[in-house]
Amino acid sequence: MKTLYILRHAKSSWKFDGLSDHDRPLNKRGRHDAPLMGQELAARGVAVQLVISSPAVRAISTATLVSRELDYDPDDIVVDTNVYGAGKEDLLQVVQHAPAEVDSLLLVGHNEAISEFANMLSQEPIGSLPTAGVVALQFGCESWFDISKDNATLLFKDFPKNHK
Repeated sequence: MKTLYILRHAKSSWKFDGLSDHDRPLNKRGRHDAPLMGQELAARGVAVQLVISSPAVRAISTATLVSRELDYDPDDIVVDTNVYGAGKEDLLQVVQHAPAEVDSLLLVGHNEAISEFANMLSQEPIGSLPTAGVVALQFGCESWFDISKDNATLLFKDFPKNHK
């Protein structure tokens, strides 16, 4: 069995005119929501063996804040340039190339692709993930190369607004 947690980065700031999209930080709400969602995942007993993040500042910040709540060392986050600007098929390739021994993976990325990716794999409609929204899918297979909608089970989807 493989378990995939798909997380959209938390809310980012637009107040710094000179920053590139890649360099935008989290805003106050994002800095609140990311650890909140990490706490909610921890409360569900989630333990991840690998965290893969987009290299964008807002994604790495989200991955770091969530990882701390899950007792996952932020220094072990794998920053994958293929996640930034990816399409859903690109995200599938990123996950398919995760080490075989990893059974539980957290992927942190961006909309629209992250929502499209979740919907591509889930048998139940997910819709558009809000910032810091997470979807958990379990797959009835032993290899990341074999994950698909056909062997997926939606464990849960959770959003920050559920906890306000």
